[in-house]
Amino acid sequence: MEWSFVIEKLILVSIVFVITLVIAMYSTLAERKIAGFMQDRYGPDRAGIFGILQPLCDGGKFFFKEEIIPAGAHKVLFILGPTIAIITACISSAVIPWGQELQIGDRTISLQVAQGINVGVLYMFGVIALGVYGIMLGGWASNNKFSLMGAIRAASQSISYEIAMGLSLIALLMVTRTLTLEEIVAQQSGFVNWNIWAQPLGFIIFMVCAFAECNRVPFDLPECETELVGGYHTEYSSMKLGLYMFSEYINMFVSSALMASLYFGGYNFPFMNDLGWSANMITIVGVIVFFVKILLFIFFFMWVRWTLPRFRYDQLMNLGWKMLIPLAIANIVLTGIFTLIKDTYFS
Repeated sequence: MEWSFVIEKLILVSIVFVITLVIAMYSTLAERKIAGFMQDRYGPDRAGIFGILQPLCDGGKFFFKEEIIPAGAHKVLFILGPTIAIITACISSAVIPWGQELQIGDRTISLQVAQGINVGVLYMFGVIALGVYGIMLGGWASNNKFSLMGAIRAASQSISYEIAMGLSLIALLMVTRTLTLEEIVAQQSGFVNWNIWAQPLGFIIFMVCAFAECNRVPFDLPECETELVGGYHTEYSSMKLGLYMFSEYINMFVSSALMASLYFGGYNFPFMNDLGWSANMITIVGVIVFFVKILLFIFFFMWVRWTLPRFRYDQLMNLGWKMLIPLAIANIVLTGIFTLIKDTYFS
C-alpha cells in the first residue's frame, strides 16, 4: 500500500470529520433560528453577529460544566453509552460518495473514504443498528427509571422502524441491482434517472423511518421531556450530554446524505455532462450540489419538528407495524411485478 494513498485517505477522513462536526454544531443554531422564525421571535442573537458564535458558547459550556456521575450508576457503562453513540454516528458516513474523482497531477483521488465496498448499504444498516446500544447502555447504567424507560422506548422504536426501512431499501435494490453506494449514485447521472421517480413510496417510507431512527419529532419518544424528564440522558451532564446531542445531529446529517444519495442523485445534477466543463470543475460543483441537497433535508427535519406534535407511543407502534411494514411489503411486490414486465417485454 502506497503511503500517498494512506495520506490521501487520512486527509479525506479529517475533512469529512471536521465538516460533520461543524454541520452538527451549527445545526443547533439553525434549529433554534428556525424555531424562532416559526414562533415569530428572533432566536439566539447575542453571541456574535446574528448569533453566529452561539454554538461555540454552547460547546464551551458543555466542556466546563461540572461532571456528575450518579452514585448508583454503573460507571463504566455510563461512560461507554455516549461514547458508542458518537463513534457509530461518525463512522456511518465512511461509505458515502461525496463527489466524483478529482484529478490532481498524475493522481486520481476518490472522494469516498471506503471505496469499492460492495456491501456499502449493509454497512450503513449495521452501523445504524449499533447506535441504539449507546442509548440502551446509557439509559440502563443511569439507574434511573425515567432513563430506563427512554432506553426501552428507543430500542423498541429502532427495532420497529428498521424493519420497514430495510424493506423499503429492498425495493430500491431490486431497481439498482447493487449494494454498492457509489454505483447507486452513478446510475442516477441524469435527472430523469433519480431513484425518487422509480421509488416514490419507498422514499416516503425510508424518510419516515429515518425520522424515527434519529429520534426526531414526531418520533422523539425516547427523550420525551413532558413524560420522561429528559429520557435516556436524564442523568447526564457536561460533555457526555453534549456527545448524545452531537450524535443526534450527526445522525440527522448522515441520514440526509443517505437519502440524497439513494433517491436524489447524490452529487449528480441536471445537465452536468452537457456543460463542457472540466472533470474537476464538475466534481467540485457536484460536491456543492450534494451538500445543498443535504442541507435541504436537514431543514426539512427541523421544519417538521416545529410543525407536528409528538405521537403517543401506541400510535408510534401502530404506524410502524400496521402501516409502514405492510406498505413496504406491497412496494416490494409491485416493484417485482414492474421489474419482471420491464425485463420481459422491454429489455
